[in-house]
Order: sequence, then C-alpha cells, then structure tokens
Amino acid sequence: MLAKVLTSAVVGLEGALVEVEVDMASGLPNFFIVGLPDTAVQEAKERVRFAIRNSGCAFPGRRITVNLAPADLKKEGPAYDLPIALGILISSEQVPPEQEPALYLGELSMDGSLRHTHGILPMVALAQERGIRRVYVPQVDAREAALLEGVEAYPVENLAQLAAHLRGEAAIPPCPPERDLLLQGEERAPGMDFQYVKGQEHAKRALEVAAAGGHNLIMSGPPGSGKTLLARCLPSILPSLSPEEALDITKIYSVAGLLPQETPLVRQRPFRAPHYTISQAGLVGGGRWPRPGEISMSHLGVLFLDELPEFGQADLEVLRQPLEDRTVTISRANGSVSFPANFMMVAAMNPCPCGYYGDPAKECSCAPSQVARYQRRISGPLLDRIDIFVEVPRVEYEKLADTAAGEPSATIKARVEEARSLQRRRFAATRLSSNADMTPVELRDFCPLESEAQALLRAAMQQLQLSARAFHRILKVARTTADLAGAATIGAVHLAEAIQYRPRGWS
Repeated sequence: MLAKVLTSAVVGLEGALVEVEVDMASGLPNFFIVGLPDTAVQEAKERVRFAIRNSGCAFPGRRITVNLAPADLKKEGPAYDLPIALGILISSEQVPPEQEPALYLGELSMDGSLRHTHGILPMVALAQERGIRRVYVPQVDAREAALLEGVEAYPVENLAQLAAHLRGEAAIPPCPPERDLLLQGEERAPGMDFQYVKGQEHAKRALEVAAAGGHNLIMSGPPGSGKTLLARCLPSILPSLSPEEALDITKIYSVAGLLPQETPLVRQRPFRAPHYTISQAGLVGGGRWPRPGEISMSHLGVLFLDELPEFGQADLEVLRQPLEDRTVTISRANGSVSFPANFMMVAAMNPCPCGYYGDPAKECSCAPSQVARYQRRISGPLLDRIDIFVEVPRVEYEKLADTAAGEPSATIKARVEEARSLQRRRFAATRLSSNADMTPVELRDFCPLESEAQALLRAAMQQLQLSARAFHRILKVARTTADLAGAATIGAVHLAEAIQYRPRGWS
C-alpha cells in the first residue's frame, strides 16, 4: 500500500511543502530514503526503526522505500522522523490515514517520544497558507504552533499516542490557541532603565531621537564613560512590538534554534551584541545551508557593536548592503536565500587606541598617526550610513554622587511611541516604517522647512562643506526631532539639533 504524508522543509525563513511517500515491496528487508536527503535524514532510518518497535508497533520486514518529494529540494534536519514513521505505519496498515490533509512534524527518540524541533512556526505558517487545518507537532512545541489562527495544533508526546489517535482509540485534544500572547505587553529586562544612568543627558537625548526615527548611531568617548550602559538601556525606550512584528522575530529565532522551549513567542525587541572576534558568517549568516546571522537576529531591534574599530574590515563592510536594503542575501551554489535585516545599528568606540584622545582630564598617549590610523578602520561608505554621531564624555563626580533619579525610560518611551505613531500615519500609503527609511523623494514630500530653517541649512552646507548624503541625513534627523516636538514643519531649533549630530571634521 502506498502511503502519503505531508510535512515541511524550511528554506531560509519560509516553509516548503514536502510529501513523504512510503511504499513496500517483497524481497529482502531493506530501508531506502531518496529525495535529496542530508545525513540527518538518512540517519532517520535507525531512529524510526527503534521508535516504531518501542511504541508497541511492528516494523515491517520488507523492502521499504521512502521518497521525499519534490526531489530537487534539499531535505535537512531530523523533523522528517515523524512523517516517515507514520508513513510506514500507514503503508503497513497498522494505522489508517486521516481523511483530511494534515502536517506532521517532529524528531523521534528511540523510545518513540518526540523531541523539540527547530523552525516550527514557519512550517505551521505554510500550513496556514495552504489551507491545512491540522498540524501534529511535538508536545513541547505545541504552544509555538498554536500562535497562528486557522490551524489546530495537536501536541504529540510520542508515536504510540499518535497511533492510538489515528485508530480512534484515544483522541489527542488540540492545544488551546495562543493568540492572546500576541496582545500581551512586552517583557522588559530588569534594571535597564535610563533613570539609573547618571549624567550624559546629551547622549540620552541622542538615543531618544535614534529610537524615535529608527536612526543608526555611533557613540564615541573614553573608557568608562557609560557607552555600553547607554546602549543596553536603548531597548527600554523602543516602541512596543506589534503582533505581526513579534511573529516575524519569533520565526527567525525558531529557525535559528534560539527560541526557548518555555517561550513560544518573542515579546521584546532583540538586542544583539556580538564580540568583535565574530566571523563574517556569524555576523551576516551562512553555512552550507544558510542560517540567520547576528544582523538577522537583530531584525526589528538593535545590533550593538562595541569597540567598533576592532571588528574586521571585511566584517564591517558587509554591513553596508543590509543597512541600505534592510535585507541580506546569501548566495550558494544551489541557490540564494534572503533574510530580513531591518535593524538599528548602534556602535560604541574610543577616539583612539588608548581611549583618551581629546579627554580634558587624562592625556592621550597615542601618536597622531596612530589616532588617524585607528579612526580610518571605519570606512567612509559605512560612516555615510550613520545618521547620528554623539560624543560621550567622562562623568563628573558630582553627577555620579547625585542620588536623584533621572527621567525614567517609560516617560521617554511614551514620547517615542507618539513620534512613531505620527510616522505610521505619515507613511500609511508607502512601504516605509520610519523616518530613517526615507529616500530623497519622501524627503521632498514630508520635510517642509520653515524660512529660518532654510537659511540655517544653507549656512551649514556652506560652512561645514556637507555632502549631499549628509544633507539628506540631516533632514531625516530633523524630521524626527520635529516629530518628538509634535511639529508639522521643521523649524530652526529642530534643524540645529540635527546638525549637531554630524561628526566633526567629516561630512
């Protein structure tokens, strides 16, 4: 008897429907898997054999052939164990097939129990798109599968339980829908609040502007001035995730295998801080079968690069295309895969190798050539994609000893949310999501300048010798400062603040 069972592969971040065909023939007992399987799928033969026996079923002593269709799609990972085992049980008439289409996903243990499987959410999303209403997943992954509407997720503890369910002996109740999780407030990291940061009011304001407009930012200052602390507080003022954004982030973490089993949904914007020794594949993504890298793990969140000049030159240059296009494409011999990369890049750096160039309290020990060589590690094209540059000086004793709390992150976040709300209404008819995404066309339409602001911008262009790109960056940041003030047009005060965020000596 020919049995057909539906399952799914993951290509990039999307599911791809796979049909598992199982047939048996007379002859010497043997077990073949065809259809471009990788090593993990080939090893499924032994896992399936013992899982069937240890589940109280009989493993047929016949010639078994399993075909994974379509044959030109590479199959990888252990998620095919359950559909292969079920196909064998159906082909050997030990269990009847379901009357309506269903998707089966899961890795089997030798005792027949199902293990946690990566990439459940994009595979269930495929079932939702194809109109498949039933999905059988490992019990530990059922809450993740139940996030999507229109699909019933059945938690399967082991193969014997599924066999009894299909025989009509003991029904498996579907997992309750988890859509309410999407409507709950986001989780916040304890202690990461701007009210605990002493001084650095100018840097806090720059981070508020960056969060309100989605702008990339670089902080420069001596060691111990609080650059890392400021960056780690940034997620506390970012706007809350929408249900669609939460699902997009969860899908990435599910495919990457970084979604905790007890956490079916990511409810906080990502904050990724890779060390400067990271490889290019770790930063951008890659591997024989590409997986998301740090920039995709930062999607809709923050990618924090501490000690920016210490990163490899090639590693920094690969950031240029994702910063511009908001996606990253990884090409291999058998095709290309694209991952989302709509992140805010926040970087911190010292002004020189010793860290004290320009510091009023401690003399710099670096030669001028060392300082110039150190700063040249960051290329002009990469700097050209940064909207805000802010200097973070050392904090004086009086501010450190002050016991009064500063402005809490919740208050700042309320202003950021209001500014983002203005931008959503402004860009409702476009594909843009924030001021940082504007092109020269949108700048012309959405950045009207008052007469005083026009005069100020003209003077700044002449005196500072700003480039055309710097001109556009200033307008984007000025639009955000105006949004924070609730102003429809950009005034001189908004433009002046944007101009001061340009780096000195560079345009």
